[in-house]
Amino acid sequence: MTVLDQVNGPRDLDGLSEAELVELAGDIRAFLIANVSKTGGHLGPNLGVVELTIAMHRVFDSPTDPMVFDTGHQSYVHKLLTGRQEFSGLRTRGGLAGYPQRSESEHDIVESSHASSSLSWADGISRAFQMTGQDERHVVAVVGDGALTGGMTWEALNNISDDNTRRLVIIVNDNGRSYAPTIGGMARFLSGVRTRRSYRDLRERSQRAFNLLGGPGRALYRGVRGGAHGFLSRLTNNEALYSNLDIKYIGPVDGHDIHAMEEALTQAKHYGAPVIVHAITEKGRGFQPARDDDADQFHAVGVIDPETGEPVGAASRPSWTAVFSEEMLAVAEADDRVVAITAAMLRPVGLHAFAERFPERVHDVGIAEQHAFTSAAGLAFGGLHPVVAVYATFVNRAFDQLLMDVALHRAGVTVVLDRAGVTGPDGPSHHGIWDLAILQVVPGIRIAAPRDGERLREELREAVSIDDAPTVIRFPKGSAPAELPAVERLHDGVDVLRTTEQPDVLIVAVGPMAPIAIDVADRLAQQGIGATVVDPRWVVPVAESLVELAAAHRLVITIEDGIRVGGIGTRIRQTLREAGVDTAVDELGVPDEFIDHASREQILEDAGLTAQQIARDVVAQVLGSRIPVARPLPDDRVEQDTSSERSTTRPHGA
Repeated sequence: MTVLDQVNGPRDLDGLSEAELVELAGDIRAFLIANVSKTGGHLGPNLGVVELTIAMHRVFDSPTDPMVFDTGHQSYVHKLLTGRQEFSGLRTRGGLAGYPQRSESEHDIVESSHASSSLSWADGISRAFQMTGQDERHVVAVVGDGALTGGMTWEALNNISDDNTRRLVIIVNDNGRSYAPTIGGMARFLSGVRTRRSYRDLRERSQRAFNLLGGPGRALYRGVRGGAHGFLSRLTNNEALYSNLDIKYIGPVDGHDIHAMEEALTQAKHYGAPVIVHAITEKGRGFQPARDDDADQFHAVGVIDPETGEPVGAASRPSWTAVFSEEMLAVAEADDRVVAITAAMLRPVGLHAFAERFPERVHDVGIAEQHAFTSAAGLAFGGLHPVVAVYATFVNRAFDQLLMDVALHRAGVTVVLDRAGVTGPDGPSHHGIWDLAILQVVPGIRIAAPRDGERLREELREAVSIDDAPTVIRFPKGSAPAELPAVERLHDGVDVLRTTEQPDVLIVAVGPMAPIAIDVADRLAQQGIGATVVDPRWVVPVAESLVELAAAHRLVITIEDGIRVGGIGTRIRQTLREAGVDTAVDELGVPDEFIDHASREQILEDAGLTAQQIARDVVAQVLGSRIPVARPLPDDRVEQDTSSERSTTRPHGA
């Protein structure tokens, strides 16, 4: 039996010896490598916080002392120490979530995985404790150095420093990386702290001196080490970063030394006011393939070989991200006005190749989406065409800047949204299902949803040619499907994917939903119902040809992987009414709910977005037994279908 097997809750840590704690850390790393390699997930961040998390749970009493993890992708160790050791279903339906989740445990507080919010949560919780007389409760926030690049962190620090009587401990988990190496002035300062010779010399010399005294000397060193942290930090000017905030600073501390972390956290606990504990950690610690991965130290992995770290069952087709990465490079080669911006996600959104080829034309602003968009407006004003690439879920954070700084000023900025639509295993805060509903209200905006890699390439080129309005291109997570050619492209760019002699149903497919739309059309044809399938390519604004096609059909079906409320279907219906077209529209999409982690296929099935379910509903609508009901047949069709040979299996004749 391992030491980890004996830990069913945080208080089981209290009686462990020093040797057992070291063994526990090894058990946890072995467990994470063995289990996450089978399911995929955030491996590198969790390998880096093992000792830090053990020390937190030994010094503080969760859940009495709430623990808030910024982003939460480093919470696997926390889950293990709070009794959740069944990882076989990690990030799958019914299994553990990849982030903290209140329904799993009373020890989980903040479920959102958007960075830089932890200190605001901690500020609010600690204020509530103070105002309600819960003065003995502490609040612990774990924030990475990458998240410190986000403006929200500094807004919170400013407010925390305004009231220095609360029991609030902020642990800065400093590994020099978010996804990729942390950038900016903050990163340069922390890098200096990590590598400053004066600090390392003092620490190493003092340790050597005490070691000469043998076992008693080493014990004495451990006893005074915590108190020395403050002296060393002042001597080496590490407090300079926080001096103007009037917050106590302890560190830097070796985040992989459990005793050092416990001593620093104990000091912070008893200080009686907000304290920052600066812990130096190594992302991917204990797994050589992760340490050797310069890209992101195995920040997030799919299924991998637990020995080599190599991917298992890699996709046979290139990902959407890879297609964008390749085409972005080609676009930049052809147009030197094109520059790229991202928010601490250079490699995840595919801009690393661009950065290698044109390092002076890419700007990674850190976890600062708001700044990214307004900076892009400035770049456009200066004569460039910026392409801002972020995950779709993170564009929510920059809506005001897109609306008021980009669109109001008619700036030619292209926004590329990776992981749009249903993403699956990462859960509610990573689904990109809100962008279509949110962004289409921006005046003058143009939104494209490619159905395959070839459309992504051509729509990116079209987007960067527009210099008087914001453009958006969205695509999902995973592999780009095989090319789905059109049978015809209409005058305004709409692609017709399937035609019919019987204009019963017009199916409007938004981007990657096109294959499902084709499947629906095939199923309807078997029932004697004619269906025209179109891909608008640019879903906003609504193309004139869509209005004309809708007027010629009995029913319009829109299929999208964004929320139904305020989605593209709603936009099309409103446009038809404004044009005087009364064809019924059925808007299919994802419900306006926070959707738990599951596979994309499971979530789409739950939403009724399968070809079988859609076809079944359309048949009922054509028969008139389901709302919205298809428009009656034109007179000439009615006459044809009243013949004695009319088949009862042809619902359109009902």
